Amino acid sequence: MPTITERLDTVRQRLRDAERRWGREPDSVHLLAVSKTKPAQAVAEALAAGQTAFGENYWQDAQAKLQALADQPIEWHFIGPLQSNKTKSVATHFDWVHSVDRLKIARRLNDQRPQDASPLNICLQVNVSGEDSKSGIAPEALADLAHAVSELPRLRLRGLMCLPAPADGLDAQRAPFRRLRELQETLQADGLALDTLSMGMSGDLEAAVAEGATLVRIGTDIFGARDQV
Repeated sequence: MPTITERLDTVRQRLRDAERRWGREPDSVHLLAVSKTKPAQAVAEALAAGQTAFGENYWQDAQAKLQALADQPIEWHFIGPLQSNKTKSVATHFDWVHSVDRLKIARRLNDQRPQDASPLNICLQVNVSGEDSKSGIAPEALADLAHAVSELPRLRLRGLMCLPAPADGLDAQRAPFRRLRELQETLQADGLALDTLSMGMSGDLEAAVAEGATLVRIGTDIFGARDQV
């Protein structure tokens, strides 16, 4: 079975190949290694291989890793659904949150971000597929939320995130990512300085890069199948 380091090298090559294929600048798409349910040892192995940005879905699962690796140069991204009772922990310990879809959550993160910390980087999660079971703000409500979040002083609105419904074939995979890019372009034209499109996972990395992803979130193809929690 390949090691985490070997898997990481394979994903990096996929990313570079996709950049070349779609005319993207080399190294313009950043890799977020999604370490949810995996132990600190697995994160440490990826860190030793040069990976510094890691994504977590659950505070309960992340806190042991954050403590064990507190002295390491890691950029921590919270990418899962965020409940009100977890906002203080996330605001205190993470560098990014990708899953903001309500102003209430954004305000709590803003108010609970430590004053001695840099502003918390925020992506707004958009439900581009219109799935009732998925988190994310509806596209038609996005502009109001984006402008409101951009005014919160302890947050820095960076861009948008999506988790679209699974699709077969490159064209079908590209469609929701194109929608997210178009939404971001509209917000940029309206004066918001957004620089991040968080989209694409192990199965649709290439489609995301084709449509302008600046950050892809890869878990399974680096760490293997997730552990049950």
